[in-house]
Amino acid sequence: MVMKIKDLFGGKPSKKRSVVFANGDSFAEFISCRYRPLDQIPEVASAINKIASMIASETIYLMANTEQGDIRVNNELSRKIDIEPNTNMTRFTFMSGIVKDMLINGNSIVYPRFARDGGRLLLGNLEPIAQQRVQYLEYPTAPNQYAVQIDGVQYAPNEVLHFVYNPDSYYRWLGRGVRIPLQDIEQILGQANETTKGFMNSKWKPSIIVKVDANTEEFSTKAGRNKIAASYLETDSGAPWIIPSDMVEIEQIKPLSLTDLAVIDTVKVNKQAVAALLGVPAFVLGVGEFKADEWDYFINDTIRPLAQSIEQELTRKLILSPKMYLMFNASKLYSYDLQKIATVYGGLFDKGIVTGNEVRDKLGMQPNSKLNDLMVLENYIPVEMIGNQKKLNE
Repeated sequence: MVMKIKDLFGGKPSKKRSVVFANGDSFAEFISCRYRPLDQIPEVASAINKIASMIASETIYLMANTEQGDIRVNNELSRKIDIEPNTNMTRFTFMSGIVKDMLINGNSIVYPRFARDGGRLLLGNLEPIAQQRVQYLEYPTAPNQYAVQIDGVQYAPNEVLHFVYNPDSYYRWLGRGVRIPLQDIEQILGQANETTKGFMNSKWKPSIIVKVDANTEEFSTKAGRNKIAASYLETDSGAPWIIPSDMVEIEQIKPLSLTDLAVIDTVKVNKQAVAALLGVPAFVLGVGEFKADEWDYFINDTIRPLAQSIEQELTRKLILSPKMYLMFNASKLYSYDLQKIATVYGGLFDKGIVTGNEVRDKLGMQPNSKLNDLMVLENYIPVEMIGNQKKLNE
């Protein structure tokens, strides 16, 4: 017996229907506080897109354990996973969708197809499944057992790739996604946007005070005041105002700016809060300046853990050999410049730790057939010839 997770958490929907009446102000307040998905909140969507694009841009290595250490393996399987996991999209698009689903929904399901070629089992398309097509079924007698239902068809967990973010405290296999107190922040940011829009759409820039003769008959009614305003105040842009000096006097006052209204500071503080809750640097959301240390911390603290959870699911479901695994290469995501790379790897080359071609690869240069050997600083001779130096023999 299995049960749907939505029934376990929320109970079965009631057949009763209710009608709620509200006055205009209450209704306006209600719709202004309406729920919006995370991907429709600009600041949150921007942070999630940044995280997804960073992980999607990492190269996926197929690694093998050897006696000399782990080495990279290039074969059909590594190409399939890293270059063309799905025939209808690029690897970047494929992986971006997985990460976004994980962050927003807590779960991402990918159905792997296999084909046999003689005695070989080949990996076919990796098909991402939209969350609207998926239901998670739990066995009441065994909380750690579940099934994934896709379009009404049940699959065991080992038949699909199930990527999880922020596991539930009870159903550990079920992701919860980003669960943070964003409602208040969203309302404040939304109100700040409305204030800015209203300020910028104001008809009178700058604000003015119009002094009129109180005994003038036209000003006793709203229609009369509007008539006078249309006659004397509303002119073409840049055109001078022509007014009777004995009836109307116009005085310009300094208007309140967005700074005076503290809108800018409010937006800044709340964007910083969103950035902190999602684990991205504040400058990603347009607050503050780029800092290399913050960027590298972002890679280590946010990008790498999320990438590792994807690595582990891909490895345990797709790799049959116990001596092989998949790994994202995050080295190019860090805040490096060519001078720093040349200094670090140039020093390693001088000590005979890396070859010249490994240095050239880090600098984005093509390999040179003469730089495949390990060399040391003493005239750059091969490592195995260090003992043949003339000064040592003497």
